[in-house]
Amino acid sequence: MERTYSNKSSEENPVFFIGQEVEHTPAYGLKTLFVVGIQNIDNIITRLHGIEHVFFGANHSYDPATPDEHGKWEYMIRFFLDLGYLCSLDIPINQVEGFHDSGLCENNNFIPQIRVPIPYVQLWNYNTMLKIDDIGFNKTNPGVWSHSLHTLMDRSKFTDWSKYKEDTIIKC
Repeated sequence: MERTYSNKSSEENPVFFIGQEVEHTPAYGLKTLFVVGIQNIDNIITRLHGIEHVFFGANHSYDPATPDEHGKWEYMIRFFLDLGYLCSLDIPINQVEGFHDSGLCENNNFIPQIRVPIPYVQLWNYNTMLKIDDIGFNKTNPGVWSHSLHTLMDRSKFTDWSKYKEDTIIKC
């Protein structure tokens, strides 16, 4: 995900940046440390002054390829949940099926954000539905949920791309 930052030069690839949470989640409006990729816990701790919320997987960086890599993400996030921080994780749809094995969702301070890209969403007609399905007939869910795409795109839940430009990079 290409982002612009209030203090970014074109050659920088930040791993930490600070800003206000602008997506309409339980952390909306909180001072947030955004963490890109798996980072050293001590490096995160040194950047927590005044932080209320830690957003892991920033810039679409969460997509573990192995159980070991998943374990490193889980350890990093759980450490800050255990300290009492509100923590989000941006989870791509391809990582959803086995995610619950970690137990992170059992923590009330954990905000899983399942990312479902829908290109050209405004071109779908008024009758378009988004169905929350199962991995197979009657496998893991009690049924399916169907939602009007139009209703899901409520203005009160919308965040314009311009809101993402106020974050400030933290030098490593």
